[in-house]
Amino acid sequence: MIRKLLLMLMAALAWGPRGEACTSILVGKKASADGSVMCTYNIDSWGACHKMYRYAAGCHAAGTMRKIYDRDTRVYHGQIPEAPVTYLVTGNINEWQVAIGETTFEGRDELVDGTGIIDYGSLMDLGLQRARTAREAIKVMTDLAQTYGFCSSGESFTVCDPDEAWLLEMSGCGPGSKSVVWVAVRVPDNAVLAHANQSRIRRVDVSDTANVMMSKNCISFARARGYFKGPDSEFSFCDAYNPPTFGGRRLGDSRVWAIYRRVTQGMDRYLPYVEGKRPLHEVEPLPLWVVPDKRLTVNDVIGCMRDRYEGTPLAMDVNDAGAGVYDSPFRPQPLRYKDGDTTLFNERPVATAHTAFTWVCQLRGFLPREVGGVMWWGNDDSGMVAYTPVYCCATRVPHCYDVPEADAFHFSDKSAYWVCNWVSNMVYPRWSLLYPELEQVRDSLQASYFARQPDVERRALALLRADRDAALALLTDYGDELGRQMVDRWRDMAWHMIVKYNDGVVRQEVNGRYKRNSSGFRPVLSRPGMSPAARHRIHRSTGTRFEVP
Repeated sequence: MIRKLLLMLMAALAWGPRGEACTSILVGKKASADGSVMCTYNIDSWGACHKMYRYAAGCHAAGTMRKIYDRDTRVYHGQIPEAPVTYLVTGNINEWQVAIGETTFEGRDELVDGTGIIDYGSLMDLGLQRARTAREAIKVMTDLAQTYGFCSSGESFTVCDPDEAWLLEMSGCGPGSKSVVWVAVRVPDNAVLAHANQSRIRRVDVSDTANVMMSKNCISFARARGYFKGPDSEFSFCDAYNPPTFGGRRLGDSRVWAIYRRVTQGMDRYLPYVEGKRPLHEVEPLPLWVVPDKRLTVNDVIGCMRDRYEGTPLAMDVNDAGAGVYDSPFRPQPLRYKDGDTTLFNERPVATAHTAFTWVCQLRGFLPREVGGVMWWGNDDSGMVAYTPVYCCATRVPHCYDVPEADAFHFSDKSAYWVCNWVSNMVYPRWSLLYPELEQVRDSLQASYFARQPDVERRALALLRADRDAALALLTDYGDELGRQMVDRWRDMAWHMIVKYNDGVVRQEVNGRYKRNSSGFRPVLSRPGMSPAARHRIHRSTGTRFEVP
């Protein structure tokens, strides 16, 4: 009984803060510019220093057991039989170009099963280690959760391979049940789907077995618990297991809306839904997916992951005292706060300061898997980093993403996590002053990586025909080189910003060199002060107090 209570408590602590964390996008192969399936993941994990995971491929003797440790808490949950064969996994992609991500939707509190063995993070790792296709991964994950119990709250999983993109949504069935309910929907090849901490799957055609999968108990359990009363044809997983609240709409689906708004027109009709203040029966919910106006490149998808509601009614950098004197689109945590007896909230954009790592996977079935599967990876805020490529069959993780001495409590100037956080945390409070410089460096590096990719892959393909090991060494070294180059450039930018923007003034540069006064002793400075918008906000709030007579 004590163990049961402890596990339930740890599960609650693990998922509680995650309900407004993580964003994922799925792109069908006919919605992408190059014919790849693409998917993304921002893991928004406060204070966590996640390194790039890696699991070697292996063969395991009968009777071998696998120990399960919680992804978020590192608490030991139990063990399960190991699979006879497991595949190489790097980050969130395996050697067969299967990629898995997630977002937490929490769902109904009473359905969390703290006695289950498998948490959401372990379930993703197990799916990647045991599956060669997205459909196979879904079967692996749902069978494991049904057999050993799922100790996390409600989850939406991105499950993709080079041919198909699937959204899998899952919830436990309550304490001690060791059972789950789930539904999975295939994204049309020409469509884009996003999810962000709110269940997205509503009505589905369960007879369409080519594109829909569902647990046998999904509808009957909802009916037995009083979550659903209509005919099977009207069943909605979202409404039964994660009814949209203000938070689910304004802090979750609002990110989906922002992403869809970037890829197709006409999305403003759904603004009343994502604003979250009108009753559900008065507003039109977001579509599960949209068909983009043009096919998307990797860079287009990265742009979606960098969204901060720019140019929308939810933008945070204008007409808001919280933006401060440097028009910052950031607000202190937590998202909800009190002013006296009134509860207020901050907007929750896709790009956020508490992202631990972010990636965009490019899955290309028209290329050999060694070259076809590439994970564009970054540590820290997705809006502040240049993504670097890591190939799915790489023989090692880039050093900057797995520095041994770096963790959540120890800084290292070789660690991408810490160096990128170092720069970001200088930029956040002086956004309008420093961000343009970071943006220029970020975009210049990103463009150079995309420009180099075709040549590197041509060389790897040529090598692959004769010497697979040499091809893998080329791709592995390339990923390590670009990661190291990015960290070096970010470290240089950190030192540069300390000098250039010291004390709120700006040292003037010409061709990369600081201007000096006539004696050479002092720099030539400018004092840009506040933006016009910030000046207006202050004037409006203070009236005549600071007006010069």
